Amino acid sequence: MDRFVQAWVDGWVVSRGAAPPVAEPWGWTVDVGTGVEHATRHVLGDTNDAVTEPTVRNVAGAVTGAGVWLKVFADPAVVGPWLGPGWWIDPEPGFLMTAPLPDTPPGPAPDGYRTRTWSRGGVTRTMVAAPDGSLAARGQTAPTGVTAVVDQIETSPGHRRRGLGALVMRTLHHAAAEQGARTGILGATPQGRALYESLGWRVESPLTSAKFTGAARR
Repeated sequence: MDRFVQAWVDGWVVSRGAAPPVAEPWGWTVDVGTGVEHATRHVLGDTNDAVTEPTVRNVAGAVTGAGVWLKVFADPAVVGPWLGPGWWIDPEPGFLMTAPLPDTPPGPAPDGYRTRTWSRGGVTRTMVAAPDGSLAARGQTAPTGVTAVVDQIETSPGHRRRGLGALVMRTLHHAAAEQGARTGILGATPQGRALYESLGWRVESPLTSAKFTGAARR
C-alpha cells in the first residue's frame, strides 16, 4: 500500500467524520453515510503503474449498491474502461498531492477581511470573513501524527484572485505544523492544483473518482 494513500485515508475520515477505515487486501472501505449519494467508498491502496486491471475489476464488480464510490489513484482514461456498466466517472480528474509543511506564520488578511481559526474533534478549521461578514474563503485540516490532510478548500466566487485561498492554505499549514505534522496531503481538483503547486505542493498521482449509480448491469 502507498504510504501517502494510507495517510490520506486516515486524515480524510477524521476531517469528514466518517467511520474508521476497514482494511481490505486491496486498500480500505470507508463508511461515510452522508446520504444516498455517498454511502460508502472503496479506496485502492496502490498508485500509478502499481494499479492493476484485475484489482479494479474485482473491487468494482463486487459493488451492487447505488451511492458507493471508488477512488483509484491512476488516470481516469486508464481506469474507466475497467469499471463496466453502471459506473459514473467524474469528468474532472483529481490529483493526490503532498508538500512539506513550513512552520511559519500565515501573515495578515487583506484590508477589510478577517481570519478566524479554531479546532474541534481533531479538525482545525479556518475561515476568512469578508468586510460585510459573509464567507469569503474557508478550509480545514486533520493532523494524524506526522501527516495532515488538507480538505474542503473553498473561495467564494466574488472574492477570488485576492490571495484568500493562499492565506487559508498558509494558515492550515501553520496550524498542522504546530500540532506536529510535517507533511501535508490532499486530493486536488484541476482548478485547485495550480494554487497548491504555487505553494510548494507536488502531484504524486492522478486520481479517478467513480460512483456506482445502481443502473442495470449487462
